Amino acid sequence: MRLRQVCLVAEKLEPVVADLTAVLGLEVAYRDPLVIYFGLENAVMPINGDFLEVVAPVQENTTAGRYLERRGGNGGYMVLLQCADAQAERERILGLGVRSVFTLDNPEYRCTHFHPRDTGGVLLSVDSVAPGADPTERMCMWEPGGPDWKESVRTDVVTGLVGAEIQSEDPAGLAELWARILGLPLTECGADAPHIQLQNGSIRFEPATDGRGPGVGAFDLEVADKARLLAVAKERGCECTDDQVILCGTRVNLV
Repeated sequence: MRLRQVCLVAEKLEPVVADLTAVLGLEVAYRDPLVIYFGLENAVMPINGDFLEVVAPVQENTTAGRYLERRGGNGGYMVLLQCADAQAERERILGLGVRSVFTLDNPEYRCTHFHPRDTGGVLLSVDSVAPGADPTERMCMWEPGGPDWKESVRTDVVTGLVGAEIQSEDPAGLAELWARILGLPLTECGADAPHIQLQNGSIRFEPATDGRGPGVGAFDLEVADKARLLAVAKERGCECTDDQVILCGTRVNLV
């Protein structure tokens, strides 16, 4: 499986998009009109061949709005993984008793969003694209990126999405659960956090220590120009250290 997209949730979309594009040197490739089905608006930005998305509620009583309330503001929201056959994975995962909250099947894209109550508080999607497409190819097709996303790829500042961090009150137990859900081995690294290795990075499981409860606490970016990234982050008033910047209430680790 491949870590293809991380989604953040914001109370207001445009200020967050402005920070992300400026600090990370990204460009918005797509704004999906169909997310209004969930009461949302969004912006999708390619990170080389992978993606960062931000959603924000534009209607009352949305799942994303309740998530904002639960976690006390902007933060990480969703992890999207790409596999070879999402329908087969859907059947296997549903067989484990994990519920789905949304499915989509068309010739170019299949996806299943799994219930956060069954995944430790994180919205997880396991997706695939048209048969014959190679998930290991960096620029493999990806319908959520929009029809022309490759034209918006910018790699001067960041060059890859290489990890996601899930925080939990019981990280070891949640890691075991995700390993079962994904059908992948769990790696224990001594004092380090347990993680699941993916094609292009890993999913780590850490204790929730920030008072915000379970959820996507961080994601990792491969960086080409850290000095430029941090300079812009400081200009925009973002909290940062030499190896991390806070954007949309989420820790962004600079690898």
